[in-house]
Amino acid sequence: MQRELKSGASSLAASLAAALLLAACSSEAPPPAPAPQLPVSLATAMPASGGSSLEISGTVRYKRETALGFNTPGRIAAINVREGDRVARGQLLARLDPTSLGAASASARAEAERAEADYRRLAGLFEKGWVTAPRVESARAAAIAARARVAQAGFDLGLANIGAPSAGLILRRLAEPGQITTPGQTILILGEVSSGYVLRVPLADADLARTRLGQPASVSIPALGAAPIAATVTEIGARGDDATGTFRVELTLAPQPGMRSGLIGSALLRFAGTAPRGGSVTVPVSAVFGARADEGFVYVHDAAKGRVKLRQVALGAVGDTAITIVSGLAEGEKVVSSGADRLRDGMAVKIAVPGGMAVKIAAPGGAR
Repeated sequence: MQRELKSGASSLAASLAAALLLAACSSEAPPPAPAPQLPVSLATAMPASGGSSLEISGTVRYKRETALGFNTPGRIAAINVREGDRVARGQLLARLDPTSLGAASASARAEAERAEADYRRLAGLFEKGWVTAPRVESARAAAIAARARVAQAGFDLGLANIGAPSAGLILRRLAEPGQITTPGQTILILGEVSSGYVLRVPLADADLARTRLGQPASVSIPALGAAPIAATVTEIGARGDDATGTFRVELTLAPQPGMRSGLIGSALLRFAGTAPRGGSVTVPVSAVFGARADEGFVYVHDAAKGRVKLRQVALGAVGDTAITIVSGLAEGEKVVSSGADRLRDGMAVKIAVPGGMAVKIAAPGGAR
């Protein structure tokens, strides 16, 4: 009886072991976690040209934007133009109420007549010996001063009207009829069409030292389209701005349809430099990371293996968009220009095609 019980227990244990073994064999291992997918792009190492460039934003203006105002105080009687109006040379733009100026002119003429009569009377008396010479000279000086006041009053009366000094466009209207104006107060700003357009940009002193009159430049104005506009440096500021420390530089622009004062543009200035070291190349600034002193790192793409390799390089001149590599990288090699901070040495990559498709990156040993 005991022998039968032991035999049954052994058979039951063997059956349980076989069932567990069969269940273990039939179950599959879980698939590995998918590798992360991170976007990157490549750039080609290009030969260094030995120069540098600077891209700086500025504002389009007329070369001459003239502030117009009255020479004397008074009440504005009329302003005949509004902002945006085109005007011809000599066109009447604004005028003062002439009442007070007319009265001042009449008073000056009356005073001049009285002074002249007094001088003639004393001159006659001097000839008869009844008055002294100093008295006659004083009367003569008073007559001359009176005539000068007449001329001044006539000049002021003539400037009671503002005429356009040249054909142009009214850029600003800073007053309205009925206001009391002061001498020299700006009433209108006229953009003189004949002066042409310029792009005014602020340059730091280090960049100013490399800029020369007559230097060509390329200007981009988004409002006028993507085509670059030829420009030339025609004026360099002699004194820096007290607030910013920058110097104003003007670039004369070639005529363009749709050009207007106040448009925003950017100028690309190119500067000559020293000859680069043999074998030097340039890459985008975004391709270099971990820079310290004259060294940094890049990820070089191995097309045969489809992976990136970390490489240390020696750095040269740094520009706004590119950096010179003086050693450690050869012309034509491909480097990662975006997403380098998320890579590791030896990662497999799939390069994005034009059109913005994502780039798949898999860590070494991951599922393919």
